[in-house]
Amino acid sequence: MSSLGHALREETTDDSGALAGQTVVLRPTEPRHAEEFLAVLTEPEVARWWPDYDLDRVRRELLGPQVFAIEAFRETVGLIMFDEDEDPQYRHAGVDVALAPRVHGQGLGADAVRTLARHLFHDRGHHRIVIDPAADNVKAIRSYERVGFRRVGVLREYERGTDGTWHDGLLMDLLVGELR
Repeated sequence: MSSLGHALREETTDDSGALAGQTVVLRPTEPRHAEEFLAVLTEPEVARWWPDYDLDRVRRELLGPQVFAIEAFRETVGLIMFDEDEDPQYRHAGVDVALAPRVHGQGLGADAVRTLARHLFHDRGHHRIVIDPAADNVKAIRSYERVGFRRVGVLREYERGTDGTWHDGLLMDLLVGELR
C-alpha cells in the first residue's frame, strides 16, 4: 500500500461527521461555536489576518457545512474551512484556518490542515488544494509547508490589511501525492 493510501486510512470520521487527526478533532459547526470562534478571531495576533469579525458576522459566515471547529485538549482552539470549485476543468478545493495563539507552535494547525486535506482528497475526490496566507505570515507558511504545500507565487496587493493598505498574499498548493 502506498504511504498516501495508509495516510488516508488514518483519518476517522464518527457518526457526527467529525474528522479525527493525530492531535485534533475537526467537529462540524454548531451554534455554540460562534462565541468560541469570535474569541479566537478577536485575539490581536489572529485579528491581524481575520479582521472585522463580530458575532453576527461569525454566525453568518462561519457556521455551516464547510466549516469545522478545531478541538484539542477538550476545547475549541480554532476553526478550519474549505470551499470547492466544482467546474470539472478546474475542480479543486481551497482551505483557510485560524488558530488561537495560545496553542501556536504545537503542531495543531498542521494536523488540522492535514486532516482536512485527507478528507478533501479521499472523501470529496479532489486532487489539488490551495491556500493563500498573507505573504508575511511566516508561522502559517511554515505550518503549511510541513503538510506538503508548495509556494506557487505571490499575489500582489492581494488583500487590504487592518491598516487600510494592500498587502501581498502567497498562493500555495498541494497535490494529492504530496500530502505529508
